[in-house]
Amino acid sequence: MKIAFVASRSKEALEGLKRLEQRYGSVPPGEADYIVALGGDGFMLSTQHRFMNSGTGVYGMNKGTVGFLMNEYREEDLEERLAKASESVIQPLVMNAVDAGGKKYRHKAINEVSLLRQSYQAASLKITIDGKVRLQNLVGDGILVATPAGSTAYNLSAHGPILPLDAPLLALTPISPFRPRRWRGALIPSRSVVEIDINEAQKRPVNAVADHFEVKSVVKVTVREDRDSKGIILFDPDHSWDERILAEQFQY
Repeated sequence: MKIAFVASRSKEALEGLKRLEQRYGSVPPGEADYIVALGGDGFMLSTQHRFMNSGTGVYGMNKGTVGFLMNEYREEDLEERLAKASESVIQPLVMNAVDAGGKKYRHKAINEVSLLRQSYQAASLKITIDGKVRLQNLVGDGILVATPAGSTAYNLSAHGPILPLDAPLLALTPISPFRPRRWRGALIPSRSVVEIDINEAQKRPVNAVADHFEVKSVVKVTVREDRDSKGIILFDPDHSWDERILAEQFQY
């Protein structure tokens, strides 16, 4: 079994990397059967971006602060755990954005694409789904489009729904909505195309963020599933994504 180890820059992750490489050896990621990532959820995201479409599964071990996408860190029996791990496919989003100067940007997002007000002025957004305007004027701090993998991250903090990893859905979740007051978001098919136009863009500037990539002062953002890309994430069978989803929903 050929394993490639990668780690975040934290002291704990680097120390674990050294011990695991001494115990199991390590090969370059391009030669590996498995990639083992040591860190937190943020590092798992960056690792998935790095090895997107490689066909190699990424098995995370938690050396961070959250670790919802990570397995428990244990140094013993790693090869056995990898052999038994369950595989889930992550389908990213692709964000196309245009800023106030007309410049175009394209970035991928594994968790979510979010639009956030840039100043003290509330954002004013027009929401179009598959060519049909659904909200002419959403006023608030912003909105996000989350994948199932991202539904337990920023989306959950914004009171959005948790989605099973294999659900063919996206969560459209407002961030601190002021108007319309009763709208709490929507679940839409993953094949949908979401267009967001910024109303009064000069007066009410908005930034767009695709995971860690930020575009300032956007005037229009289009979000859709990137069907040509996929990442593979591995979980211990007794700590699968489905089990985590259920456990999260029953927390009180």
